[in-house]
Amino acid sequence: MEETPVATTEGAARPGPDGRHRCLWALNSDDELRYHDAEWGYPVQDDQAMFERICLEGFQAGLSWLTVLRKRAALREVFQNFDIATVAGYGPEDVTRLLGDARIIRSRPKIEAVVANARAALEIPGGLAGFVWSYAPAPSSAPVTVGDLSAATSESTALAKALKRHGFRFVGPTTAYATMQATGIVDDHLAGCYRRGDSTPQPSA
Repeated sequence: MEETPVATTEGAARPGPDGRHRCLWALNSDDELRYHDAEWGYPVQDDQAMFERICLEGFQAGLSWLTVLRKRAALREVFQNFDIATVAGYGPEDVTRLLGDARIIRSRPKIEAVVANARAALEIPGGLAGFVWSYAPAPSSAPVTVGDLSAATSESTALAKALKRHGFRFVGPTTAYATMQATGIVDDHLAGCYRRGDSTPQPSA
């Protein structure tokens, strides 16, 4: 893909180690760069994948995204790759077991939210992914700098309220919007980022 020229604007996309311009947050660590290049903003249509993203964004509350990424493999293991039906069957003994696992984020409210969200997801008519996508906003102009990005929108506020009505937890407007960004419902790659407008995951070099 031909890279869009980028002005040296404060907060704009910057070149990474391979010379390609990326969103600034992707340049903080190798883990974030790989996630940015291969996953963030790529359209997610699968219920299980959507469930995982919602749960991961919920786990981030009060933490850095890098912490979540580095614990993601363990979270996938203990939640059976975020299989919705399996997690929906977890009981109090499973929560206790997970609270004793130092590899994951050991927050009782967050762990219990994952179980509650799995049960809620099973009851959503038409499936979780389609439900979340139904709150997609109209396309908008590309953000040029990080200052152009929103923490929440009217659509993410409506989505959060709808998910909560279905029994979801840890899905406020900010978490809902982060999920929309992560799953390609909105394209918040900066204007100069090489991934902007690209719906195909691109593993980093």
